Amino acid sequence: MIRKLGNYLTRLSLKYVPGPSIFAVLLTFVAFILGVTIADNTPMQMVFNWYDGLWGLLTFSMQMALMVITASAIANAPVVKKWTKKLASIPNNSKQAVFMVTLVSTILAVVHWGLSLIVGALLAKEVAKSLRIKKIPFEYGLIGAGAYIGQMMWHGGLSASVGLLIATPGHFLEDVIGIIPMSDYVLNPMNIFVTLTLVILPPFLAMMLNPKDSDEYTELSDDTIKVLEEKEDGYGEMPENPTFGDRLNHSRIINIALGSLGMIYVVYHFATKGFALDLNIVNSSFLFIGILLHGTVYRYVNAVQEATGSTSGIIFQFPLYAGIMGMVRYSGMVDIFAQGIVDMSTTFTFPFWMFITSSIVNIFVPSGGGQWAVLGPIAVKSAELIDYDVIKTSLCVAYGNTWTNMIQPFWAIALLGITGLKARDILGYSITIMLLSGFVFAFGVLFLPV
Repeated sequence: MIRKLGNYLTRLSLKYVPGPSIFAVLLTFVAFILGVTIADNTPMQMVFNWYDGLWGLLTFSMQMALMVITASAIANAPVVKKWTKKLASIPNNSKQAVFMVTLVSTILAVVHWGLSLIVGALLAKEVAKSLRIKKIPFEYGLIGAGAYIGQMMWHGGLSASVGLLIATPGHFLEDVIGIIPMSDYVLNPMNIFVTLTLVILPPFLAMMLNPKDSDEYTELSDDTIKVLEEKEDGYGEMPENPTFGDRLNHSRIINIALGSLGMIYVVYHFATKGFALDLNIVNSSFLFIGILLHGTVYRYVNAVQEATGSTSGIIFQFPLYAGIMGMVRYSGMVDIFAQGIVDMSTTFTFPFWMFITSSIVNIFVPSGGGQWAVLGPIAVKSAELIDYDVIKTSLCVAYGNTWTNMIQPFWAIALLGITGLKARDILGYSITIMLLSGFVFAFGVLFLPV
């Protein structure tokens, strides 16, 4: 029954959920109208509020773009691809493949959501190729869904946009909540329980969803088979009869020097400051590790170029999210919305309603950072009004942001491109796992402390 519900929700999602860029535009107009109608601002005041916020997230936008690019570059490094292919040869049936891919996805999501998404997709593809060579039947849609499951629980891990942002000096709510160390955000009873449970539970749920009869497996389309059989292109090797410039481009000495220079500071940072994560040090770590793994600057730049296309949503949408944030903050709507959430809550139910609110908003604003820009000021203000812990409030927003990723195919676009799958192939499975995992989030936010 749950699987049928997942398939039904998949059809609704594919039919009615437009691209997130359109949602960002529509929400801009909604915020404008609400500012005029419920906050008593004049239309011209709302224009000023919108423009005052429009460029307020430029630094954050660049930081989030680098989160995507640096993780993708590492995932496509030769040594990582080699490890992925070896791992892909282990499963000997569809159930084993589903379990392994989902487990790798959830484990990597604790480290970095981008690494989870890209490595998970590459692993799903390599597993499918390996099983085809062995002539073992498999349910590829479920394997692909397993690779996507990490996007349901990454916001309690080390790459959490909300946690890293509020730990970064100069963030847009610093004057209200100050700087909150990442250790306080990650290492608390609620987050440890929720995150560890969601590393372990989904692989078993995914394995249980594997069709009992191989006759029920979805037949691979010709386009999917073509993707599985296509040859991999490298990022460029030294050409024959290289020029002096070619030798510089492919110099391992220059690459090692640059990577080592960056890693010296990264090591110094952790040696002297301990577990002091913020957006900049996470990006720095992944940037210089990626440079070293690729071997040459030329290869790394090509990997970055390939990954840059996936940041187009951030580049276009984040100024719009910033504009919405400006309209909400400067018009007085923060107080109105925050009071509304408080009025329908008690101190017991407040975290649950914040989680549900965030889950709904995520369908329209699927970016964790973008959603915090829109919902963060309201969440923090409502926590202040009801005298609630701001770290738990932030985590409830973060959990809601990732939970409904399973019904929102925006972040699956990169995975679908790598695997050759369609959104309808994976969403029925991902939504089913989402529904079954909802109890973990609900229990955590209602009953566990931070």
